[in-house]
Amino acid sequence: MAVDEKLQKHYSYFDQFLRRSKREFEAKLHQDIKQNCALDDFDLMKTLGAGSFGMVVLCRDKRDKKIYALKLMEKSNIIKTRQLVHTGAEIKLMKNLKFPFFIDMHGFFMDNVYVGICMSFANGGDMFTHLREQKKFDESMSKFYGAQVILAFEYLHHLGVIYRDLKPENILLDLQGYLRVTDLGFCKKIDNTRTYTLCGTPEYLAPEIILSQGYNKSVDYWSYGVLLFEMNAGYAPFYAKDPMRLYEKIVAGKFTFPAFFSKPLKDLLNNILIVDRSKRYGLLKNGVKDIKGHDWFKNTDFDQLLSKKLVPSYIPKVEDETDTKYFEPVAESLVVKKRPVDEFAKEFDEIFITAP
Repeated sequence: MAVDEKLQKHYSYFDQFLRRSKREFEAKLHQDIKQNCALDDFDLMKTLGAGSFGMVVLCRDKRDKKIYALKLMEKSNIIKTRQLVHTGAEIKLMKNLKFPFFIDMHGFFMDNVYVGICMSFANGGDMFTHLREQKKFDESMSKFYGAQVILAFEYLHHLGVIYRDLKPENILLDLQGYLRVTDLGFCKKIDNTRTYTLCGTPEYLAPEIILSQGYNKSVDYWSYGVLLFEMNAGYAPFYAKDPMRLYEKIVAGKFTFPAFFSKPLKDLLNNILIVDRSKRYGLLKNGVKDIKGHDWFKNTDFDQLLSKKLVPSYIPKVEDETDTKYFEPVAESLVVKKRPVDEFAKEFDEIFITAP
């Protein structure tokens, strides 16, 4: 595969960036995380989302007056679902990721009730919302988004981390129309080993997860192929109401392209959504370059993308930084719990350093 001069220059620059990023990441990963804020530092404005973990709240930091998203996870729920170590790993990872297409973590705290994570607020909403409204994206828009996701994965994989939960719901749009991958709860640092945990979203599961074969970054490339297909088609390549039937389809690896897919797009997907991992793009001798250098990404300027100098074809229409029109209304009222005693102080102190 011939590589043009601009792409070769990008490879050289990005390889240097990745090596430097890994050194910094490894140096900081095993450092304890100290609290740098408290719940009282924020004016809570509106609930953005709620679930079994707790809630995400739109807030303004009283100190710098900036708008953030505050994730409040109840300690009791973390203990009940046996996610303590998992939560600690997620927060340490978030703190040390420095990449334009991942959500930023600005602060962390614990009190008697919550573990709190202060994050950037990407108020363009999630990709799922926009896909539902637009039915599907054209190939130009899908290419713009797909290029950002593959850069994010290349960065993450170079750090020895796999993502394991790619789907439109976990991709946010910022004010500029660029992507921010969020929800690192299923991320795992595996380096050159394999893992066997069954996790992820059914339609996006790779065959090797379903077959309990042990996996690595292979599953991220598979889910990336599913995302590319869904962005362009408006639906996932594998679907069935019955989960077992869905898994049978995924393991068989057979799907049908819509007639309007371009030839380069079909070729790229045929080389990513392939059950045999020894033939799957991203895992071959050239690694991720087989994807970035593919004809479908021809004329994509990855360096301009990284520096956010390209003008997106779609920019969310928001009134200001507090506009939440792209987020589904939450029925629950914004109620913050208080407790006089921390029932789980010992358990959480073993995971985090709690002194400011």
